[in-house]
Amino acid sequence: MKLSCLPVSLYDDVFSGKSTVTDWIDLAAELGLDGVDFSIKFFPDRREKTINKIRTTLERRKIDACMVACYSDFTHPDKTVRSQEWDNIKLDIRLAKELGAKFVRVTAGQNHPGIKREDGIRWVTEGFRFALDESEKHGVTLAYENHTKGAPWDYWDFSQPSEIFLEILDDLSSTPLGVCFDTANPLVLNEDVLDLFERVLDRIVVLHIFDMKEAGSFEPVCVGTGVSPIPQILSRLRQESYDGWLSIEEASRQGRKGFEASVAFVRNTW
Repeated sequence: MKLSCLPVSLYDDVFSGKSTVTDWIDLAAELGLDGVDFSIKFFPDRREKTINKIRTTLERRKIDACMVACYSDFTHPDKTVRSQEWDNIKLDIRLAKELGAKFVRVTAGQNHPGIKREDGIRWVTEGFRFALDESEKHGVTLAYENHTKGAPWDYWDFSQPSEIFLEILDDLSSTPLGVCFDTANPLVLNEDVLDLFERVLDRIVVLHIFDMKEAGSFEPVCVGTGVSPIPQILSRLRQESYDGWLSIEEASRQGRKGFEASVAFVRNTW
């Protein structure tokens, strides 16, 4: 089992400059993680000097760069903005390669007011096909998440409800697009997490282990203390001899103890 973490609880500190990406890598090493996930928003500075410093820290700490979480917004009604999103994902994939990351988390985009379902699905599949061409050039795997709302977004994800997520996946069934399956996001709409999990099981390349206080709302809690069916999902993955990455989405805002508790819960449950 390879364990990574997306440090949502640290977002504000990293975005503001109060802490750094290397601080996060140091913490991950202290937690005994095998890898780290990054938000693309961690990298306003993409100079070679900056990237080399991060790679040196990863090597020194013997930590892998697992995934870069991007916020692709391929559903914007303005064609010019969508074109810019294509340019952005191209640069983001290149950055992931420079960091040594194995995966890029992609999202469909926001549910912008007024967009028609058929238009949104077409725009997303077009954007993903472009991104897949780029990712294959750089040896990076795209992982499409059953997402809710990105940190920099105004609206919820277009992929909700899950039938839209599944339709987009089906349209791209002949491509190497993988799935970053989130263990809690379907709960926001009171959807059946385990049913969706079974329907995409064979395409999962990264499992986002996330927990919610209760169904029908978006209130993250420390992993293992909410209503997400994490033990059932991990048990099912063991049955399938899953050897991909598990990535904790730590968003409890409890500081270091939240990370420690989440890591311990996942290791013990696995």
